[in-house]
Amino acid sequence: MFDSILIPINRAGWPFIGAALVIALVLGLLSSFLFWLGILLALFCTYFFRDPPRVVPQRDGLLVSPADGKLQAIEAAVPPEELELGDQPLTRISIFLNVFDVHVNRVPIGGRISLVNYRPGAFLNAALDKASELNERMSLKVATQSGPEIGFVQIAGLVARRIKCEVTPGIEVKTGEVFGLIRFGSRMDVYLPDGIAPLVAPGQRMVAGETVIADLTSNEGARPGVVR
Repeated sequence: MFDSILIPINRAGWPFIGAALVIALVLGLLSSFLFWLGILLALFCTYFFRDPPRVVPQRDGLLVSPADGKLQAIEAAVPPEELELGDQPLTRISIFLNVFDVHVNRVPIGGRISLVNYRPGAFLNAALDKASELNERMSLKVATQSGPEIGFVQIAGLVARRIKCEVTPGIEVKTGEVFGLIRFGSRMDVYLPDGIAPLVAPGQRMVAGETVIADLTSNEGARPGVVR
């Protein structure tokens, strides 16, 4: 029971929670109403920075969602130049995170981080297609044990003003391992290797570290989805 209530909080959230509590105490000197507004702010910060444990599927070749949220689109797109994945279109899976989603980001597949590249940019609505090209972003690439390199990109949104990435080139990572977060409201793009089909459909809810979005060892075609 307590495990379902006492969800871990990402360490990046504690300064915000602490600041909100201080604001609540200061506002409390003015009125009890303002005090409770400050407490609500602290509770929202606690909720936003939650970092629940995830059950990560364990099999070579499985690519899991790096973010919670709604699968916004699956389309062919040329990867950002800094990802160094070529100039030909690849299948891009775009996941949109609203302010109520868990914003902790997880590594989509285990391997060695081969690239981390930050690009400043705009703060357009992350749900827009052009956000992938114009918005502030952090591009990462992981070299898998089986060979293909997987590119994924943290993209800031309309409200988000800070991308946090805790990995550096050369380190080994495991599938589903926490590597960063974006606050507050954002997008995550994943680029599949040529010939690999997505196993998810637009509109589907993604669970970071748990939802399998592709299988590098399978020849299965794309899976359509239907709302029921």
